[in-house]
Amino acid sequence: MNLNITPPDQILEELAEIDKYLNITVSEQIEEVVMRGNDLAVYMARSGKLLADAKYHLNHKLKDEIFETLRETGKQAKASHTAVNLIIKSLCKEEQYMVDWCERINRSCTHNIDWCRTLISKAKSEMQYSGNFQH
Repeated sequence: MNLNITPPDQILEELAEIDKYLNITVSEQIEEVVMRGNDLAVYMARSGKLLADAKYHLNHKLKDEIFETLRETGKQAKASHTAVNLIIKSLCKEEQYMVDWCERINRSCTHNIDWCRTLISKAKSEMQYSGNFQH
């Protein structure tokens, strides 16, 4: 099975690009809002894929042999289960950061699309009140 997993460096690059776009304030010009909504839908789908890929990388690292060695070493040294888990989490901090950023980007896309929808509804209402709206 070919999963076509995005490499971590490319995930971070794409997240930075999407994040930059998300930090642009949209005007209330309806054409711009519609175009932004279209772009956001694509970014939302892509960030969902990047999230899955980031989780793949995190899970791969978690399954690495070093963690089993840490668990065994922790048992022999009488380290608590919590202490061993904290060590493992710290060793996966970069992969976890990537997962967290993907989740934030994906949620931000959703909220931005909701805002675009609100602006479109506002413009539609304004056109109805002014008599310029055709069904």
